[in-house]
Amino acid sequence: MAQQPIVVAAGFVIFRRLQNHIQYLLLQASNGRHQWTPPKGRADPGETEMEAALRETQEESGFEKDQLIIMDQFKKTLEYKAWGKPKKVVYWLSELKDPNTPVKLSDEHQSYEWLELDKALEYASYPNQQQLLKEAHEFILKQS
Repeated sequence: MAQQPIVVAAGFVIFRRLQNHIQYLLLQASNGRHQWTPPKGRADPGETEMEAALRETQEESGFEKDQLIIMDQFKKTLEYKAWGKPKKVVYWLSELKDPNTPVKLSDEHQSYEWLELDKALEYASYPNQQQLLKEAHEFILKQS
């Protein structure tokens, strides 16, 4: 039996600092189980993972590359099955330069929230995403 091709996606764990609080951006999908995730999406043919992360972030949240401080020394890969197919999602960490920049949600999502870590962990429904957020938070605190 032939092995299924892996779907490759990429995105950013985006955070902002607001009045000495660190908040993470989670988007709620319009389809399926309406799960909450950081901005991410499938890589187009010929696109690098970083190019896909930047494009998908711009499409899903409205944030352009120059509005983000990309921390490329934080890179995590999650592997799981989505819709019955193997999927690999590469995430980098990035800080929103201006914490008051408005989110411009795409029609792929029905809502968004800026959440402190404890609430973000409640919204993230999968253990691998919860672990991603915890590791991102630890990384940010070590950098501060």
